[in-house]
Amino acid sequence: MSTTGLAQHEQEQGTSRAALTGERTKRPSVLQRFAENRFALVSAIFLIVVIVAAILAPVIAPYDPTRITIGTELQGPSFKHLLGTDPNGRDVFTRILYGARISLSIGVIAMLISVFVGTTLGAVSGYFSGWVDSLAMRLTDAMLAIPVFFLLLAVLASLGPTVPTIVIAIGLTSWMTTARVVRSEVLRAVNLDYVLAAELLGASRARVIVRHLLPQALPSMLVASTLGVAQAILIASALSYLGVGVQPPTASWGNMLSDAQSYIFSEPMLAIWPGLMILFTVLAFNFIGDALRDALSPYQN
Repeated sequence: MSTTGLAQHEQEQGTSRAALTGERTKRPSVLQRFAENRFALVSAIFLIVVIVAAILAPVIAPYDPTRITIGTELQGPSFKHLLGTDPNGRDVFTRILYGARISLSIGVIAMLISVFVGTTLGAVSGYFSGWVDSLAMRLTDAMLAIPVFFLLLAVLASLGPTVPTIVIAIGLTSWMTTARVVRSEVLRAVNLDYVLAAELLGASRARVIVRHLLPQALPSMLVASTLGVAQAILIASALSYLGVGVQPPTASWGNMLSDAQSYIFSEPMLAIWPGLMILFTVLAFNFIGDALRDALSPYQN
C-alpha cells in the first residue's frame, strides 16, 4: 500500500473511532432515560412529597391523630380542619399524614424482608443448581400455589394483628417473584468468563455470589423492589379494611377506609381521601418500577 493510501486508511479509521466515541458519549444515562417517562417523573415527585410529609407529620399535623373530640364529629373541610373530621371528631388531614407513616413503613420493611429472602434463595438456587435448585423452586411453586391473602388472614387471626406481625407476615409471603427473577439472572451469568476466573482464583462461593453474580441481578431487583412496596401497601390496606390489619386508634389508610364504610353515602369524602392516597401511591410505585425496567434494560449485560 502506498504512503498516501496508508495515510487515507488511518484517517478513515480515526474518523470511525471518533464517530463510535461520539455515539457512546451521546448514549443517555439511566437517569436521563428515567426522566423521559413523564408518568414516572411525576410519580417520583409525588412519592417524595408524601414521604417528606409523613416524616414531618409531628410538625405538620395540627392535631393528635388519636384524640377524640366531642362536638366536632363529621365536620366538613374548613380552615380549622382542612379535610374535615371523622365520626370521632379526629382531624382527617392529620390521620392521613400519620397513616402515610404506617402504610409506607409497612410497605418498605415488608419489601426489604421479601427481597432479602427472595434474593438469598434465588441466588443459591441458581448458583448451586442440581437438587438445591429443584428443592428451592419446588418450595417457590408451593408458595405460589397457596392463596397468599387467605394465608395472611389465618396467620394474623392466630398471632394477632400487630404491626410487626403484619410486616413479617407480608414479607415472608411475597418473596417468590424476586426469587425467580434473581435465579434467572444468576443462571445467565454463572458461566461467564469472569465468574469462572474468580472461582479458579480461589474465591469462596459466598464471594462469587455476592461480588460477581448479584450485581448482574441488581437492575431486576430494583424493579421488583418498587413493585413489592406497592403490593405490600395494597395488601396491608386490604387487611386493615377487613379488620385484621393495623388496629385503631393507630391511623392507617386501610382502617380509615374501614371506619368510613358506614358513612359512604352520607359522608363519601371520608372514604375518598384515604382511597385516593392508596390509589396514587400504588400507581406511583408501579410507574416508577416500569420506568426503571425500561431505563435499566439496555445496561444489563
